[in-house]
Amino acid sequence: MKPANILKIESLDENWSDKDIIMLHACFQLLKNCVEKENLLAGHVDWSNSMATKTEIEELYDWWKSTIEKDHATDSLLTKDKYQEESDMLIRLIKIRKYLWT
Repeated sequence: MKPANILKIESLDENWSDKDIIMLHACFQLLKNCVEKENLLAGHVDWSNSMATKTEIEELYDWWKSTIEKDHATDSLLTKDKYQEESDMLIRLIKIRKYLWT
């Protein structure tokens, strides 16, 4: 994964996005990369003492995958409730960021 200092945000196209939207997509891209490319949940980490954290990572990952699929399928507008849900999920991700190492 070189260069290691460049993050390709797969869920955004090349059109303009406000920074709050980029922040959301960038953070969840990092989670997605940890799960899919670095195999965070695939066994090289002993989760026996951190099952709640593993579950949280799985829930956040699953939520992001379904959110992106829905957004691309419907091209939906960002409502106040949807924005709040995204913010809540982003906060949950930030709270477990220390576990996103591989």
